[in-house]
Amino acid sequence: MSSFLEYVPGTSLLHRMNPVAKLAAAALFAVACFCSSNLVFLTVLLAVGFALAATCGMTRPAIGLAKAVFAFSLILAVVQILTTPSGAVLAELPWGYIGTGSLLAALTTVVRLMAAAIPLFLVFYVTKMNDITNAVVKVLHVPYKYAFTFTSTIHFIPLFMNDMKGIMEAQTARGVEFDAGGIVRKVRLMVPLCVPLLVSSVRKTNSAAIAAEVRGFNLRTATSGYKEYPFAGYDVAVMAVAVALVACAVTLGIVL
Repeated sequence: MSSFLEYVPGTSLLHRMNPVAKLAAAALFAVACFCSSNLVFLTVLLAVGFALAATCGMTRPAIGLAKAVFAFSLILAVVQILTTPSGAVLAELPWGYIGTGSLLAALTTVVRLMAAAIPLFLVFYVTKMNDITNAVVKVLHVPYKYAFTFTSTIHFIPLFMNDMKGIMEAQTARGVEFDAGGIVRKVRLMVPLCVPLLVSSVRKTNSAAIAAEVRGFNLRTATSGYKEYPFAGYDVAVMAVAVALVACAVTLGIVL
């Protein structure tokens, strides 16, 4: 499975769109997910996210992302079930109860997070980091150093994840069992691993800073890039659809 930040060339609409339009549409899609608590509407948005992934050949990475988000959102769902009693009583607790409304709210949280995450990550799947940086600078007139910082942060995420994986594999080879014991033991085992990860991240950041300085990073301006990023009709149409989704989510939140 490819990395969630690996650029995948293609000819789908998502590949051809202006990078700024992609970011705006994905952000509006996420806003629509958080503006509505209607489970049916959120399920439709989740299905739309998977459909977008299928159009650009990214179904398997999208499913992998959904699994990761599902695992993370389960923690929030359990907390919500135990702390927000509502609906018909299903189980009594010393501080309240678990109700049908609690389960519905937890399920809504899980679906909402998955639906909001997929379009945002698809943007980084199908768009080069350089294109995102240059388009934000040229179209939105964001100072280059801020745009570069944002995309560099995203770029370093999989590198740090691979570093952590390598450190854990090295410790496992030395006899450390990360899967055994309770959550407290796992946390105690993970904390010492942050030291070599921090050293590695500082080393990579310092190397990247030196390389950028040598290549004239401080001299970069909005006119330095040779590539232009004009808006096409489908860019405007997609953003209009995203705005309509936000309006629909707000309307459903008011009416229902």
